Amino acid sequence: MKLGVVFPQTEIGSDPVVIREYAQAAEDLGYDYLLAYDHVLGANPDRPGGWTGPYTFRETFHEPFVLFAYLAALTRRLELVTGILILPQRQTALVAKQAAELDVLSGGRLRLGVGLGWNAVEYEALNEDFHTRGRRMEEQAALLRELWTRPLVTFKGEYHTISDAGINPLPVQQPIPLWFGGHADPALRRIARLADGWIASGMVYEKLRPQVDTLRGYVSDAGRDPAAFGIDVRVSLRSTPPGEWAQEVERWRGAGVSHLCFNTMNAGLESPQQHIELIRQFKAAIG
Repeated sequence: MKLGVVFPQTEIGSDPVVIREYAQAAEDLGYDYLLAYDHVLGANPDRPGGWTGPYTFRETFHEPFVLFAYLAALTRRLELVTGILILPQRQTALVAKQAAELDVLSGGRLRLGVGLGWNAVEYEALNEDFHTRGRRMEEQAALLRELWTRPLVTFKGEYHTISDAGINPLPVQQPIPLWFGGHADPALRRIARLADGWIASGMVYEKLRPQVDTLRGYVSDAGRDPAAFGIDVRVSLRSTPPGEWAQEVERWRGAGVSHLCFNTMNAGLESPQQHIELIRQFKAAIG
């Protein structure tokens, strides 16, 4: 089982030196990957009609492709994971190009986790349809893999048209691993059919384990091998105290998941240095 850390987007601040220190600390401690969330815009909670989403314009979100390009030059081994990139609010060919470039510059260290998102405000601002995002993401996944593996692509879908064109350079990985997020039943069925793995989030073992079993059943129904299907789960400091870390990790190891990521956000930490200290303590606690 590979171990990762959730980049503390909303709490680390904007000092590039601090961001470098965090990523290099994670690599030096032996973590396998760093995972970062994605939001382009935050809404004003005082806007007409109000706002009840978990993030507002006050939370910091570093753009994942630019952030990872910076970190690719500062690390040597750490896998860089979007967890998740809100794919349907972005132009597909541009995502293919940016991801391929990042994969080249990092030496093949990108894992692209994608999902539908929940924030209609972002879709509106980025001029994409919030209501068709599920169908469009299915088409996007197929087109991304075409663009990453073929020098020239001709594609005619419901939402995309490419006429004998391609990106250059192609990525190191052929194709880049494409993992999906989501927890609703339609999302799990889509993941089982189309994704290389599942990035789960926000649930402790007792609540998430039934979904892991459900997803593995859907993967088998899709004619795929559940044992070869990646599953990335999370242990959060906010919901799992230090005395339970080792037990939680061992339960997931016993469940056969492929990846486990430690999240220190939203736990009352007051400085980036505390985040670094907590990922050090977590690694020491689980061995």
